[in-house]
Amino acid sequence: MKRMISAILMLVLISSAFAPFAAAEEKKTELAEGAKSAIMIERDTGTVLYDKNSHEKLPPASMTKIMTMILIMEAIEKGQIKWEDKVRTSEYAASMGGSQIFLEPGEEMTVKEMLLGISIGSANDASVAMAEHIAGSEEGFVEKMNEKVKDLGLKDTNFKNPTGLPASDHVSSAHDMSMMAKELLRHQEITNFTGTYESYLREDTDKKFWLVNTNKLVRFYPGVDGLKTGFTNEAKYCLTATAKKDNMRVIAVVFGAPTPKDRNAEISKMFDYAFSQYKTQPLFEKGASVGKTKVSKGKDKEVEAMTNEPVSLLAKKGEKLDGIEKKVKLDKLKAPVKKGDAIGKLVIEKDGKQLSETPLVAKQDVPQASFWQLYKRAFGMFTKTGK
Repeated sequence: MKRMISAILMLVLISSAFAPFAAAEEKKTELAEGAKSAIMIERDTGTVLYDKNSHEKLPPASMTKIMTMILIMEAIEKGQIKWEDKVRTSEYAASMGGSQIFLEPGEEMTVKEMLLGISIGSANDASVAMAEHIAGSEEGFVEKMNEKVKDLGLKDTNFKNPTGLPASDHVSSAHDMSMMAKELLRHQEITNFTGTYESYLREDTDKKFWLVNTNKLVRFYPGVDGLKTGFTNEAKYCLTATAKKDNMRVIAVVFGAPTPKDRNAEISKMFDYAFSQYKTQPLFEKGASVGKTKVSKGKDKEVEAMTNEPVSLLAKKGEKLDGIEKKVKLDKLKAPVKKGDAIGKLVIEKDGKQLSETPLVAKQDVPQASFWQLYKRAFGMFTKTGK
């Protein structure tokens, strides 16, 4: 009997010892309780600050347009289209349902106006019109969307259209959406569109159209300047949002919230947590030159390597950011080299542990040298500038 009493007392003592730990685990902060899945990352480093079922494949609804906007911004960056180019609306584009700016068949708007319609008003008709303008057809544009998905290394996403209208096997995940948002924000001009709360189209006509941002946090949460809402009956209420405070930019994604109020509250809760607990220290701006590497058989002997996105350090508030090393690793190159080609990487380490890795790209074109240039260089007759 004494042994039994002793055993019971021991069990009680053990249970008491572990009870506070168990209670603490149960009280772990839940930031997106009503969502099917969610994620929050710090934009520059990609560090995950919160995760809930982030790889679950779900319908993304109009958050699809984040990829549509990526391809629009890339086409502008590459010079394939210009802001003032006129985009003609096809019969098919004009027939899109859901959110729209009521484009008529044959109506023309500039690329800039179409992007306003997409980013602020979530316009399905403008999305298809831009898809046709860039790729020749909606199908061709969707191929480009899925190629970009592969380029970004995303595993949970498959697109069937540029709008997010319901379609079989049109899926993504909170993780993949955060990575697409990170890529879109590399184009810093985009927040001039996604961060605008209201604007107008057809302003000087009798068909003046008022645009109001579907992302109400742009107006009601300080620092929010994007990115894209989504809703269908199947997807429920979704949002990929970004906010910047001081030097830190955060991306938060919610899939499947039951109401728009819940969706906005959960994103706000995630932002509150991030900005109260973390800080960033900027190291390089986008476009910063960090070194040069040789180019074999190039018109120029070297090419500058630059960052293609901002580079920062992330830390908990109160944590010291010392013991940092910046390592530039550049590839051996052979001409021709195109501006924007990946030519190396920038690795940030702290106390020997890798914190981040950022691609470095060529700052300018380096065409192949002519035979005569190579001949002069070989015989030491080349000028000091290498030309």
